[in-house]
Amino acid sequence: MSQKALVIVESPTKAKTISRFLPKSYLVKSSYGHVRDLPKSKFGIDVDKEFEPSYEVPAKVKKRVSELRKDAKNVDEIILATDEDREGEAIAFHLAHLLKIDPNKTKRIVFHEITKNAINQAIENPRHINMNLVDAQQARRVLDRIVGYKLSPFLWKKIRYGLSAGRVQSIAVRLVAERERERDAFKAEEYWTLEADFSKDKASDIFSAKLVKKDDKVLKKLSISNKKEAQDIFDDLEKGNYVVESIEKKEKKRTPPPPFTTSTLQQNASHQLGFTAKKTMMLAQRLYEGLKTKDGQVGLITYMRTDSFNLSKEALSEVQKVIADKFGQEYTLDSPRYYKKKSKNAQEAHEAIRPTSLGRTPASLSQDLDKDLLRLYSLIWKRTMACQMKEALLDSTKVDIKTELDKDRSYTFRANGNIVKFSGFTQVYMEGQEDGATYFEENILPELEEDEKLKLEKLSQDQHFTEPPPRYTEATLVKALEENGVGRPSTYAPTINTIQARGYVEKEEKKFKPTETGLLVNDLLVAHFPGTSDYKFTATLEEDLDKIARDEKQWVPVIKEFYIPFMDNLKKKDKEIDKKDLTEEKTDEKCEKCDSGMIIKMGRFGKFMACSNYPDCKNTKPLGDEKKQQEEFSDVKCDKCNSQMVVKRSRFGPFLGCSNYPDCKNIQKIEKKTGVKCPECDQGEIVEKKSKKGRIFFACNAYPKCKYAMWQKPTGEKCPDCKSLLSFAAKKKIRCSNKECGFEKESHD
Repeated sequence: MSQKALVIVESPTKAKTISRFLPKSYLVKSSYGHVRDLPKSKFGIDVDKEFEPSYEVPAKVKKRVSELRKDAKNVDEIILATDEDREGEAIAFHLAHLLKIDPNKTKRIVFHEITKNAINQAIENPRHINMNLVDAQQARRVLDRIVGYKLSPFLWKKIRYGLSAGRVQSIAVRLVAERERERDAFKAEEYWTLEADFSKDKASDIFSAKLVKKDDKVLKKLSISNKKEAQDIFDDLEKGNYVVESIEKKEKKRTPPPPFTTSTLQQNASHQLGFTAKKTMMLAQRLYEGLKTKDGQVGLITYMRTDSFNLSKEALSEVQKVIADKFGQEYTLDSPRYYKKKSKNAQEAHEAIRPTSLGRTPASLSQDLDKDLLRLYSLIWKRTMACQMKEALLDSTKVDIKTELDKDRSYTFRANGNIVKFSGFTQVYMEGQEDGATYFEENILPELEEDEKLKLEKLSQDQHFTEPPPRYTEATLVKALEENGVGRPSTYAPTINTIQARGYVEKEEKKFKPTETGLLVNDLLVAHFPGTSDYKFTATLEEDLDKIARDEKQWVPVIKEFYIPFMDNLKKKDKEIDKKDLTEEKTDEKCEKCDSGMIIKMGRFGKFMACSNYPDCKNTKPLGDEKKQQEEFSDVKCDKCNSQMVVKRSRFGPFLGCSNYPDCKNIQKIEKKTGVKCPECDQGEIVEKKSKKGRIFFACNAYPKCKYAMWQKPTGEKCPDCKSLLSFAAKKKIRCSNKECGFEKESHD
């Protein structure tokens, strides 16, 4: 008996979930992703034939394609059910070609969630393949192939073999490189702040205030620039008599953030859960495609590649019922709250990321999902609930306290107090943490009246220094790419993964830092290839791709407009740029073997010194003169002969070698010490280490005898509650390293 229809999706998990909602007459099969692509071994684009791509079936999917062809012969119709974005449309197009189906006649269905209702509605409302979306995806693929295959050999020739270039990746590297240059150029400036504790009659009435004015002029951040100025003001303030000058009270509203898009999900999963963009998308894919629950195999969230804030009418209706049930009618809205997308190019999907059923709470799935899946689902559920809950209301009070020393000298302190009047959406969600219970810090002020006299209980002055702009984290880099109009929801995670894999950036304490190679490649592209590194140019190309998808532009002219000037410039730069100008730097040092000049060169592992008489003389050595190398003694003694250890360098980085070499050939790793004694063995010291995946952690240097380790850098202090080590945390916080202990305080460093 033949099947009624063959339904083809990309993923076997997705196929398993969908088959649960369709009659047995439907055969649901997976293509296992892409079935055709440009060849890996050659350019694959015929420039003379309107940039015609030459697609081929990758070897790893040939067997799968053969099976799909056999299945297609035994059915009455074929339904292509790949994802609803451009990439999914392109996969459907390639499947149609391989199965010899007319794209203008084949049945194509799309759905934003994998639920019974969504699948049935899609089956009842099929369409044909949208060639505008296919052309937009094809244009992106061709553009990226042109840049990769034409510019990469140029980098091999001018810098070193093995380098590669990419459109969106180049922008990501530029952002990281420019931020590093800003940090290098930054000069810290000193400034001081003064705070006071005041009281009324009772000790329980003590509250804090900050100095904000001097002689009725607002003190800016750097107004008090040194210790002497701070001490002079401190001495004045100790003599003052303080009165309440003014009291201002008003109600403030805090509106919840919109539901998640791809970029905001990646950003918040990074901030709140510590997930990389790649991990977030991998987990979201599993939640979307379907997991086994007590209700059976079901998709738990809507499609996760989207930049829309929209929610369906059904979701908006359901969420109010769940809010009323979980938190009370007072937390519901009279009418839905709608959000406008700031980006004019918001496209692809029609809904934000949300649970397929708001009634399916995180608690109800606690036995079905593993820890990370549950945490991500919980984040999505809470954000969706919060965006349709009432605003949080605060009673805000601002009190100015003044002292007049004489006609020309006066000082004003300001105390701000917030009391949560109605928790609203913060009952379920807040930015920065997984629970909404402490979204606002309550600073309760005593009842005060204007002209009321106050007692100065305590006065303090604190020194600070301005800080350089922070390096990008995964979250802030995704945000920067989106703000610059570079890439689209599906590109953020692979872009970040690619620039790390290529060795252009590396992570240091969860933040991105450019490598020497990354800086060199970036400088070359910025100076000579604006089409691959200019923010506006790249964003304009993204807009052109959107116009192709909307049938406002044709894809071939867009490619041609890029290709012709790009290739002309590439030929020009090939003649103009000399590799030596980029990768070599003259020095005053002479080669100890042939007396030729030594030069600084760039290799796979960074910069090093080499003889300019190469290949006749192949002398090389680490960067830095011999005298400096000899003087670079460490404070470590050799554990074999008690001689001083010297810092040496190899292609794998610096290490310690015995100064008594060659009589003693002892070597040791260089430890980045924290100065903190191991709390477990009380013998070793906590040092910085790097995991196999490149993640920084801190552990006892007596390993393997002692296996104590922690992820965050220790401060050296112990927790006052449980005596575990305290560690530095995000947002200038210090937290207990013991996860079961909730101790936390502000860092004043």
